[in-house]
Amino acid sequence: MFSKNTLTLLRIPFSFYLMPVYFFAWSQCGKVDGLKAILIFLILHLFIYPASNGYNSYQDKDESSIGGLKNPPKVTKQLFYTSLLFDVIGILLSLFISLEFFIGIIAYMLVSRAYSSRFIRLKKYPIAGFLSVIIFQGAVSFLNVYCGISGTKMSEAIHSNLIFALAASSCLIGGVYPLTQIYQHKEDERNGDNTISRMLGYKGTFLFSIVFFAAANALLFVYFTKMEKVQSFYILQGFLFPVILFFVYWMLKVFKNNAHANFENTMIMNTLASLLMNLCFIVIYFN
Repeated sequence: MFSKNTLTLLRIPFSFYLMPVYFFAWSQCGKVDGLKAILIFLILHLFIYPASNGYNSYQDKDESSIGGLKNPPKVTKQLFYTSLLFDVIGILLSLFISLEFFIGIIAYMLVSRAYSSRFIRLKKYPIAGFLSVIIFQGAVSFLNVYCGISGTKMSEAIHSNLIFALAASSCLIGGVYPLTQIYQHKEDERNGDNTISRMLGYKGTFLFSIVFFAAANALLFVYFTKMEKVQSFYILQGFLFPVILFFVYWMLKVFKNNAHANFENTMIMNTLASLLMNLCFIVIYFN
């Protein structure tokens, strides 16, 4: 049986914050294999993402707040073995989707490990760590889900208008990810990790995120226009409006006092953005 600490540090509920990429990809599939869509959802959100969370926690041994947990418990060796078990289950299940999906999941897992591992530790390099996250949590995850659900070959998807959606996915992650690090500067310094947010500073993190959010929006406009789905772009703007309002409100508070760059505000931003984006892409699918 898994201990309470192990289950907590797998942070399975945290997968909610990574669901928008899945639902975005799903919403753009012309045809959907229902069984594969459900299986891919479970592979990613119940096994692969929690395994990455657990491995990251095992390597970091955080003493302060992390994504989804204000007071993380102590790590144990069981967490390490459980993260490996979850990876193995996720990888084996991916064989029921396709060989390409199987390879994509392994690639995601390896980069995730390289990000956290004390031997490679991409996390301590601001640019390399940032790029590894936005590419694999963004474009690669979108491509895996889209091709897995629709049965499209990756080579066909990459050479279509979908390239704009892939780029937009990475830019969306690029806007959100530095914000998730903004309250961890002291913990990252203790670990010797020079994350992108720590490198940019508090104000720089917000300005950097604005650039990536703007780029994502521009790419989405191009994508939906080329796909003759401009109405989907306007639906997206409606769902984004409350997120933008809170982002600006939070940014102005942090500009006045860095103390507002805290766990509570970060989780409000993450929860609001993820909830509305998940709902948005579900609405777009049925529109």
